[in-house]
Amino acid sequence: MTQVDVIDEHEFQQLGRVKCVVWDLDHTVWDGILLEDDEVVARSEIVDAIRRLDSIGVLHSIASRNDHGAAMHRLEQLGLADYFLAPQISWNPKSQAVREIAAALNIGIDTLAFVDDQPFELEEVRYHAPEVLTVPVERLAWAMAQPAFTPRFVTQDARQRRGLYRANEGRTHAEREFEGTNEEFLATLGLRLTIAPARTGDLERAEELTVRTNQLNSTGRTFDYAELDRLRQSPDHLLLVAGLEDRFGSYGTIGLALVDTSTSTWRLELLLMSCRVVSRGVGTVVLNHVMRRARNAGADLVADFVHTGRNRVMFVTYMFAGFTERSRAGDVSELHSTLEHIQDPPAYLVLELG
Repeated sequence: MTQVDVIDEHEFQQLGRVKCVVWDLDHTVWDGILLEDDEVVARSEIVDAIRRLDSIGVLHSIASRNDHGAAMHRLEQLGLADYFLAPQISWNPKSQAVREIAAALNIGIDTLAFVDDQPFELEEVRYHAPEVLTVPVERLAWAMAQPAFTPRFVTQDARQRRGLYRANEGRTHAEREFEGTNEEFLATLGLRLTIAPARTGDLERAEELTVRTNQLNSTGRTFDYAELDRLRQSPDHLLLVAGLEDRFGSYGTIGLALVDTSTSTWRLELLLMSCRVVSRGVGTVVLNHVMRRARNAGADLVADFVHTGRNRVMFVTYMFAGFTERSRAGDVSELHSTLEHIQDPPAYLVLELG
């Protein structure tokens, strides 16, 4: 049995957001077997699904046992090749393929859905990569109607998500070709980070960030639009959003910080960064900006941190910024900064404050 067969509909609805759908090709994206018929025809309902999901910010990739050159050529002929990021077309196990896709896109493997027509392939992925949501192609229409595939908002960042990842491919290629240190490479990018109080137009993306971001999230807490709007207008809170761009284009809105400023001890209730900027050091810059604002206000600063098992990088960010763990109960820590040593933004980055 496949995963969709063994979980009930309530359990399916409790799954996290799907960030990327990984497609088989033969008898899934198209009818027939490419190696037997190089004129295979794409299934119209699958093409419609790919385009609809792309329009709401869900990425696509491929895990197919096929000849890579022939498959990509046919996808280009069908006008579909550009939809697929980091395609894995080889004779390797598909569980290996989905892991490589997650790594290439720098997203959690538990945010992938894998669609195939073969029960064996679905079971192979389910056994070796149980975090992946496996969907038989005949159940696709039902699956796509579930919350995991249907975000509350379709933000500008979501509409542009495939383009953002395509731009990142250019950055990755440039980094591979660059001869020098990481900081020297970053200096070639012309990075420009903006940090500003959230406006009404930022709130849909802010909610989306809390729902989608797991690895670089200090607490794992989610906030809906109404909560964020209340906090944005509260005189006792500071809600900041961060955006990033470089010579390859925009990364979109990539960060969020929420600070309770109601007492002489400010509390950083949430700090999160998109996984797409993990190697750019911007989480540290945003954190130091909050620290500097607290010091300028004559306040002390503590931070909430919930150890989720996936956000250790964010914990290390706090430690490198000079925070210490004041207390811990289970997975919940309170971190403290003396605000004595606040780092300036790195030389490779221009910081603009709104």
